[in-house]
Amino acid sequence: MTTIRPPAVAGLFYPVDAEELTLDIQQLLTEATQHNLKPKALIVPHAGYIYSGAIAATAYATLRPVASTIKRVILLGPTHRVAVHGLAIPSTDVFDTPLGQVKLDTDSMQSIAHLPQVSISAEAHAMEHSLEVQLPFLQSVLTEFTLLPLAVGMASAEAVAEVLEHLWGGDETLIVISSDLSHYLPYVKAQQIDNATVQSILQLQQPIAHEQACGGTPISGLIIAAKKHQLTPCLLDLRNSGDTAGSRDQVVGYAAIAFS
Repeated sequence: MTTIRPPAVAGLFYPVDAEELTLDIQQLLTEATQHNLKPKALIVPHAGYIYSGAIAATAYATLRPVASTIKRVILLGPTHRVAVHGLAIPSTDVFDTPLGQVKLDTDSMQSIAHLPQVSISAEAHAMEHSLEVQLPFLQSVLTEFTLLPLAVGMASAEAVAEVLEHLWGGDETLIVISSDLSHYLPYVKAQQIDNATVQSILQLQQPIAHEQACGGTPISGLIIAAKKHQLTPCLLDLRNSGDTAGSRDQVVGYAAIAFS
């Protein structure tokens, strides 16, 4: 029997209506700045689409030329609600969104289940938005793909890098790291800190602390892997909620970065 993880934040972070959601994403992708890249990995934000959707779209638009090649997405995001030691895979077979179902790569999940830093946790995934909000974008850009979602909790960058190495694959595999940047700082202060964080990422310098990025651990793991595989990061977009849909008193930072 197929087990399904239903959407938890549809209607909150993005539209629950499939037609409205499709139109919103297509508009965001159409308006996104175009970059001539073939990414192996992306860093994308995970706030409500009104806040960070435009920044995320800049990353996902880079996939259009290679969309037919990508058959598997390794998606890592930080846990916001449930404490996790290491990296947690879900216990379900399918993730559901208003745009349809995404089949999980259960074979790949089994291939990393023996690693000491990997556990199975339905609870870690049940309400986690950092992974879910990426799915409608992936469904809109890619043709047919399987998903391996990892909820990253208390782990080392090296532990994340080891998991990525097991799953690295070739051109058929895309790695997506879901992370916002600084949280609830005044606009100018946030700009300064986020600029410094992005420069560290572009220079492949880790660790990235949680104060700099909520997905700092998976970003740091990607940096280790990017060095090994000689990937070059490219900044696609850097803004914050004060630029998109919020006040400038307390903002959240968002970056889109591609690794090619």
